[in-house]
Amino acid sequence: MREIRGDTRPRLGHHVRMRPDRATGGHVLLGPETVVVLNQTGHAVLRLCDGERTVDQIVASLVDGFEGADEPTVREQVHDYLTRLARRNLVTL
Repeated sequence: MREIRGDTRPRLGHHVRMRPDRATGGHVLLGPETVVVLNQTGHAVLRLCDGERTVDQIVASLVDGFEGADEPTVREQVHDYLTRLARRNLVTL
């Protein structure tokens, strides 16, 4: 797995889709033999993972969008989240 850096451009993995979930009113991440129920924060991160935006841009967007969010904490959490999803092949780095 590649290291996540500020210029990394994450995107959903091959055959992975994000869809609204009628049962919860939220969103789910659908992969081969995998369903991940996303909370609001997970959805906010993954909707920005389009392969165009860098991790730095994703972090900046999240900091701007969430009142009281500080950049170092958001950066650490985004890195951790993307690392866990990449290990499961749900995100490509």
